[in-house]
Amino acid sequence: MIRLTFELSPKEDKQPIGEHIARRLGAKESEFCFEIKKRSLDARRGRAKFVYTVDIALNRPENEEKLARRCGGSVSEPEEEYSFPKALKMPNSRPVVAGFGPAGIFAALMLARSGMRPIVLERGKEGERRKKDVDLFFAGGELNTESNIQFGEGGAGAFSDGKLNTLVKDKGFRGRFILKELVKAGAPAETVYNAKPHVGTDLLRGVVENLRKEIIALGGEIFFETKLTDFKTENGKLVSVFANGKEIKTDALFLATGQSAREIAELMHASGATVERKPFSVGFRIEHPQSTIDLAQYGSTPDNRFLPPAEYKLFRHCSTGRTVYSFCMCPGGTVVAAASEQERLVTNGMSVHARDGANANSAILCEILPEDLSEGLFAGFDYREALEKAAFSLGGGDFTAPAMLLGDYLGAKSTSAAVKATYPRGVRLCDISVLFSKEINDSFREALADFGKKIKGFDDSGALLTAVESRTSSPIRIKRFEDRQSNIKGIYPLGEGAGYAGGIISAAMDGLRSAEAFVEACNDQPL
Repeated sequence: MIRLTFELSPKEDKQPIGEHIARRLGAKESEFCFEIKKRSLDARRGRAKFVYTVDIALNRPENEEKLARRCGGSVSEPEEEYSFPKALKMPNSRPVVAGFGPAGIFAALMLARSGMRPIVLERGKEGERRKKDVDLFFAGGELNTESNIQFGEGGAGAFSDGKLNTLVKDKGFRGRFILKELVKAGAPAETVYNAKPHVGTDLLRGVVENLRKEIIALGGEIFFETKLTDFKTENGKLVSVFANGKEIKTDALFLATGQSAREIAELMHASGATVERKPFSVGFRIEHPQSTIDLAQYGSTPDNRFLPPAEYKLFRHCSTGRTVYSFCMCPGGTVVAAASEQERLVTNGMSVHARDGANANSAILCEILPEDLSEGLFAGFDYREALEKAAFSLGGGDFTAPAMLLGDYLGAKSTSAAVKATYPRGVRLCDISVLFSKEINDSFREALADFGKKIKGFDDSGALLTAVESRTSSPIRIKRFEDRQSNIKGIYPLGEGAGYAGGIISAAMDGLRSAEAFVEACNDQPL
């Protein structure tokens, strides 16, 4: 196999990749097959280019050395592929998965493929019915507290930008395996090899539906509008769970309920599980014209029309000792109403696959440390609740979001907004600084000024800040051991809600690893 890395201009990138490879090899396309391993965009130094890494298999392998020298590639062995452990023994009862976000989906999928017929409990609705509830709320209707951006099939990530990159170190090839599974379920082929893969909320919902259908076809059962409310233990081991008033006998519960399910964390603590506080972040969404970000990141060249909407990732270690950073940047996206409780206002960002909206938006977040808060294990949840209630009140009390021009927030003169607010229930211009402490505001202001030096136009006084972004990370962690179980045997805390993930792929990997651990534990049981 030949591994080859080469560059293409944005215009060349629109041509078939096989033709470029054939020219570099000096061979006909019929003489080889190839797999794209990675595609990244390098827009540094004002000259955008796509960088490809491809693996090429020749029909006549004896020519590999010769052609590798000719094209500047190298001869290499095929990469190792992910392998899920084979289930040699079945569990005593069917495992239960609580939550059908990324962590729960991949735990359930692999358990189903192992023949274990998992039972999935999801408090929200299936995709299409959930979307109707979300659309109704966006249009000014009532909030359904059990079917919204936080709760329902696909989890919170189903209404997001659909980013599929992760910073988690992946020595076991799980990340690539998950991307391939998403493509098999309907995600675009480039999802596997793009350096910053993105599906978009419009396509992601269909992908999740196809994964659900596979789980059911393999004998799993998925119960929507079914909320985990309690569980029973004997001698420190799980024996059953309760949902919608019914008891389900099981000795394995995969707890993937997400970071908005405070009651699950409280239930675990009350039942004797070890729960600890951890840092989390809060902030607001910032919106710019997408054209401003494109110009700052790409410069002005004729090739720009061939480039995707530009992204950014920013952070600043502030003189206050805190870190401020961008999160879930949505090119061509919208700011959305992400509340899941009455009289509590929450924002998030979302993009469709085309990313063809007029605005770019991103969360701008500042870390909140446990020592910032009052005593109490759940003080982080209390802080978030108070913040969201204050934002609701500041917006006028009807899920209108409080917003502020960046120039006003920085104390500079603002003339007019550079963008039209995309938050669907409308915004109210006011002073959002009252939501945060002086130290947090000082941190934001220092970071935003710095971001303006890194991206021209970022600190434009007409940029719009919409509050409040508060559901980016969990304020608690449900502790688990090397076998991935909590100190209550049989309960596997996983995903964002348990404090072990921070995005779609990291959550899916966490679910995958917990399913591995369970299968291996079953295999180790004595006959």
